[in-house]
Amino acid sequence: MSLIEVRELTRRFDDIVAVDHLQLFIEEGEMFGIVGPDGAGKSTTFRMLCGILTPTAGNATILGYDLLRESRKINKHIGYLSQRFSLYGDLTIDENIEFFAEINDVYNFKNRREELLEFTRLTPFRKRLADQLSGGMKQKLALACTLIHHPKIIFLDEPTTGVDPVSRRDFWKILSALLESKITIVMSTPYLDEAERCGRVALINKGSCMAVDTPLQIKKMMKGDVIEIVCDNIRSAGKGLKESNLVLGVQTFGDRLNVIVENAEHDFALIEKHLKKTGIGITDHRCVAPSLENVFISLMSREAKNSLETIRDIE
Repeated sequence: MSLIEVRELTRRFDDIVAVDHLQLFIEEGEMFGIVGPDGAGKSTTFRMLCGILTPTAGNATILGYDLLRESRKINKHIGYLSQRFSLYGDLTIDENIEFFAEINDVYNFKNRREELLEFTRLTPFRKRLADQLSGGMKQKLALACTLIHHPKIIFLDEPTTGVDPVSRRDFWKILSALLESKITIVMSTPYLDEAERCGRVALINKGSCMAVDTPLQIKKMMKGDVIEIVCDNIRSAGKGLKESNLVLGVQTFGDRLNVIVENAEHDFALIEKHLKKTGIGITDHRCVAPSLENVFISLMSREAKNSLETIRDIE
């Protein structure tokens, strides 16, 4: 049996379906990523699994306990780091950890606190008020409070959103060290580069799961070749190619396009000729390996196309 088994988990808010019959199976000791844009249902899923929200339908089993009937037993063994900083700004680092130790019935916490402060490199700042910490330090403090009671599973809801690149790197080093201690990490993120670090990921959109597998296997779902193109007018080039029948998909990344085609060797010449007719010259191009972002956008586009065709059939 998996450490976490999510079966048909659903949550509605009036007419809005935030999570739609979600199925997940997460193994002990793995880092599992739930990846999706804002509004995909990531936070709602975490709040249900942590017993904060009651599912509209479906259920889950965590550590062998039934989510609906035994949530209190589950809560003793899990930690939850919410998307928003939820600690007390008028308490010091030491005082915040002490408070969370007491509400988790951990009374001999001082040695554990020292371990966590050293682990998160917060020892020099222990007397500083939480409101006076940087974004990265606040997340480290939140993680220390999450870990104070030795949880077997931690749920991290977009832990690095709004954090500077250096702090993001430090946070990931801490997570890597946690994995060595066999703790199970379930994290959500909107960043596809972070998802690459997870053992397995679930790509979700509009509350539904589009794919679950290792990042490598998900990349293999990509149909066709990806050509990276640098050209004069990215916006016009992208729009023109989308309206043509020459490509399977077009994705814009900053100053370049990722064009998805059936066969790069054959199709690039046609793309170059098409753009040249519209007065757009290609300055550089190369074939690239599909990224998770390529796959994710392609799956979302496919879903949107299928939904549109369904609506047309109904009409």
